[in-house]
Order: sequence, then structure tokens, then C-alpha cells
Amino acid sequence: MKKSMKEINRQLNKEALLTLGLFLLFFLWWYATAYGLADAEWTVFGLPAWFFMSCVVGWILCCLGVTFMVKKFFRDVDLDEFAEELPNEKGGRE
Repeated sequence: MKKSMKEINRQLNKEALLTLGLFLLFFLWWYATAYGLADAEWTVFGLPAWFFMSCVVGWILCCLGVTFMVKKFFRDVDLDEFAEELPNEKGGRE
């Protein structure tokens, strides 16, 4: 089924907002664990707790979040149907 450009733009905006939301969650995780565990005495694999939780675990969680988000919410959009409506790389229409 052919989608209109409005439907495609809605999907692309949704994907952009989800990506921004995931980034904000990752930043909050990083900030909370980096500064919240700054005084922790325990280590993991010789790394301070704050570093391990904020950088290692945070990175793993972010990768899992991106994988889930792409599989669940992102859709393949074919823009070739609208190629004649889009400006070419020189800024004009063909």
C-alpha cells in the first residue's frame, strides 16, 4: 500500500522523537550513575563502580534499547516514489 508523504513524515517524526527520548534516558542513566556512585568503594573488574555502571552498563543498555526500538517502532520507508517531488542535490527540481 502506497503511503502519502504526510504519513511518511509522521513516521519519520515519530522515529526522531523516539531516538531523542532514548538519548535522554541514556543521559539520565549516565548522570545518575556517574555522580550517584561517585563515592562508592566497590569495583567491577577493577573499574570504579561509577565508571562501570555509567559507561559500560549504560552503553550495553543503550545498544539493547536501540535494537528494540528499531525492531519494534522503525519502518522501512521508500522515498523513491516521491523522488520527482523532492529537490535534487543542486537545490532545484529535475
